[in-house]
Amino acid sequence: NIISLFLFLSPVPTFVEIVKKGTVEQYSAAPYLATLLNCMVWVLYGLPMVHPHSILVITINGSGTAIEVVYIILFVLHSDKKKRIKVMLVVLVEVIFVALVALLVLTLLHSTKQRSMAVGIICILFNIMMYASPLSVMKLVITTKSVEYMPFFLSLMSLANGIAWTTYAFLPFDQFIAIPNGLGTLLGVAQVILYACYYKSTKRQMAARQGKGQVDLSAVVVSESDSGDSKKIGTAVGGGG
Repeated sequence: NIISLFLFLSPVPTFVEIVKKGTVEQYSAAPYLATLLNCMVWVLYGLPMVHPHSILVITINGSGTAIEVVYIILFVLHSDKKKRIKVMLVVLVEVIFVALVALLVLTLLHSTKQRSMAVGIICILFNIMMYASPLSVMKLVITTKSVEYMPFFLSLMSLANGIAWTTYAFLPFDQFIAIPNGLGTLLGVAQVILYACYYKSTKRQMAARQGKGQVDLSAVVVSESDSGDSKKIGTAVGGGG
């Protein structure tokens, strides 16, 4: 839970920057919206009437839900009208989706085993999506031979989070926690290996740019969309569960 909490809090520097500037600029809300949905479905999974004796799952994901709500509120307050409406609509859809799943599971399924199976499958899907989110950043690291765009602390905490929850999943065995977090551990290992491989080349690139008087691009990571618009790349943070 402590490790997952650090993972949830890792975007704090980003939001400090947003609040100071008074605008979200081109940052995407997608990572925070995805994490909110992931936490909400895991809270549902951890309920006593769905999967008894899951106090650690429900407490950390309940905390994660509250943290993501704060992030999204800050994002909305510092967004333009178009982006604000879009984010609020997505949050509404997510809340309706989780409420609908909860209603169907609690009314149509009459045993904790059946409920755990149904909600657990949904949790696996969302958790795998959460852990897969850094793949785009990993591809960028390989392409640019630079880890400027992949914060080491976030990668390290993702690995620690995956290891902790995979271990927890075997005490006793819970396949719904073991599968996505086992995959998350492998992706975390891959990120740390990439960081080790490209750390020196990153230093050389940064030194070369500073020598030429160029702007440090570490805080301005952009990707070109099909429409030609540039957007900053964000990394979703997924809690254990």
